Amino acid sequence: MADAGPALKRFWKTESVERTESGWEIRLDGRPVRTPGRMPLAVPTQAMADAIAEEWRAVAEDIDPRAMPLTGLANAAIDRIAPDPRTFAAGLARYGESDLLCYRSDHPVLLRERQDRVWDGPLDWARSRYDVHFEIVTGIMHRDQPQATLARLADAITARDAFELAALSQVVTITGSLVLALALAERALDADAVWAAANLDEDWQIEQWGEDMFATQARAVRQADYDAAVRFLGLTASKRDIPVV
Repeated sequence: MADAGPALKRFWKTESVERTESGWEIRLDGRPVRTPGRMPLAVPTQAMADAIAEEWRAVAEDIDPRAMPLTGLANAAIDRIAPDPRTFAAGLARYGESDLLCYRSDHPVLLRERQDRVWDGPLDWARSRYDVHFEIVTGIMHRDQPQATLARLADAITARDAFELAALSQVVTITGSLVLALALAERALDADAVWAAANLDEDWQIEQWGEDMFATQARAVRQADYDAAVRFLGLTASKRDIPVV
């Protein structure tokens, strides 16, 4: 692996936010922070800008991107998603073709009963909310979902702006479920319920066989990323007053 080089050092004394035509900008010593793509780091709500500014304020000496997840999500929204949000959303919508909630175990019976009890609710919500039908699969062999279902789920995700998509992309990839991400975005489920549903199979295995140290460490990383995405999603909705794409 190539050496990443020395970490960038803190070079500023003050952090602030300022409202501009493009959004709430995060500034260091009065100068706008820029994304890796050299765009101003401007976000749609003051609450989000304040939270990102706090990440920069917390830097003691070395700049560690891993300790600045909100900054990373905002960078992704601006550089990767905003230039073509529809194409990005279309890629994310493809998770609906193999949504976690549609694939159930054939054994043991108690696991299948738990999957049905926990996962049927979000699917029922999606059926009612989007007028869709899901094919429920026993086992792991892929089965196509109805095209009308995929189209309506794609419409639902495409309606989101770049900042929402940045958060939802992280939620979808961590949980493996487009339905759970949409339920979270529309507040049909809270963050704890989504996390529990997404980790149902893993929790079952832990109950049967105990915890694995490496799996536990990996899960902690996933949960930190998930929690950051949930917080970022909430900040997009907090008194939005700057229109975004």
